[in-house]
Parts: sequence; C-alpha cells; structure tokens
Amino acid sequence: MPTVSLVDRALLHVTGADARPFLQGLLTNDVLSLSPERPLWAGLLSPQGKALFDMILFDDGAGGLWIDCEAARADELAKRLTMYKLRRAVAIERTGLCTLATWGGELRDGWPDDPRLAALGQRSPGYPDQAEPDNGRYAAYRIALGVPEGAGELGVDKTLWLETNAVELNGVSFAKGCYVGQENTARMYYRDRVRRRLLPVRIDSEPGAATKLMAGEREAGELRARAGDIGMAWLRIELAERELRLGEANARVKWPEWLPR
Repeated sequence: MPTVSLVDRALLHVTGADARPFLQGLLTNDVLSLSPERPLWAGLLSPQGKALFDMILFDDGAGGLWIDCEAARADELAKRLTMYKLRRAVAIERTGLCTLATWGGELRDGWPDDPRLAALGQRSPGYPDQAEPDNGRYAAYRIALGVPEGAGELGVDKTLWLETNAVELNGVSFAKGCYVGQENTARMYYRDRVRRRLLPVRIDSEPGAATKLMAGEREAGELRARAGDIGMAWLRIELAERELRLGEANARVKWPEWLPR
C-alpha cells in the first residue's frame, strides 16, 4: 500500500513552556509520557465523560507537540483549547500540515506506529503534496478493523469515552490524575458499566437512509458511518450478537479480533 495524505486531517501546533502540563489537565491520556517514538490517542471530553474531540498527539522534537485532528473541526478544537488556556504560556496554531499514513506492510523509517492499533500501520505529520490523496481507502480500512474516529462516528457529546473502546485502543490513562470528564470515566471503568460500544457491522444490502439498527422489536443502536458493506455502529452490547435489521437490510456485528467479547 502506498503512502497517502489524509487530507481530511489537520495539524495544530501547541508550543510554550506550559504546553504539556496544560494538555495533561484536559485530555484523557498521559501527555507527559509522549515521545517521538510514542504518539498518543486521546480525547477531550465533556464534564460528563462524553467525547467532544478525539485526536492523535505527536512529539514535535522541540518541546512542543502536534495535534492530529479532523480538518473540518480543527478551528473549533483550537478555539475550545484556547478557552481553557487562561494565562498559561501556551500557543495554539493551525498549520498547513496534514497526516501522512501507510499501512499493509510498508514501513517508513522514523515514522511511529499508530498508537491505537498496530494493524493501522504508521502515520506522521506532513504536507498534503508529499503523497497522493487517500480518497477514502484508509477510512474504509480503519472502519473494517473496528477503530472509530471523528465526530461522524464518535458523535459530539453523545458517546461516553469508554464506549469508543478507548481502554482497548490505548486512549485513556487511569494513573495520570484529573482531566475533564475523568470522574465518570473512571467510575465506569472500575464498576464495569460499559453498556454500549462502537462496533463494525457488515450490511448485506443497500440500507438506504436508514440509521436505526433493530434486534427484533428492540432498538439496538444506530449506524454512525459506512464504507461499502461495512459500517460503524453504536450498539447495546447485550444485543450485539443478534441478527440486526437496518431498514430493509440485514446486518451483523463483525467483532474485532483485538476487542475481548
């Protein structure tokens, strides 16, 4: 698989003496453990523990960091972070960079592995013209693996962070201390109260505009995204093993190998 530019991703550059402590108090992962060899997947949550933004953090090698986020929401994320900045020595700037990605066996020297799942390959900040545009291939591959991303799949203030499989995809630290939404996230984890998850589903025919997934007469969840015959759905775990209906189509969960049942 060739290297591609993910032009639907943008890079924010966060610099300043307080950059890492600032983000450490906001995001779900341990920003102080970030290194050039170890990027991090993290979320910015509501106080109730629901996902507002997800992002991948890269060490910039000079004390600052890059935030790899949805291009369509990059300015909104920068504005939200700036709201929290107050008098801290932090600068947040949108850049002209995007994300470069390679997967399927090709390795690039100096590029770190995707922090969520090794099968997603490698990714690195870069310029859009450094590689051919992706045109949806990466998203289809990612969805088939069952890895959710972005507002279209996670929702905005709709999905609890642990329902995104954040524990299994290395997107949360339970040892770092407080961050926005930490109390409810920790409570769910320690009391084992994750009742819904984002899961890939295989759809056997064209569902039209339908988004509601039904298990018999019971509502099982909703379809959040689709790439061909594979979709990303937010589902009740108790109904996830059932035969599902999506409009006139049949659907069944394609349980990821990396996710314990």
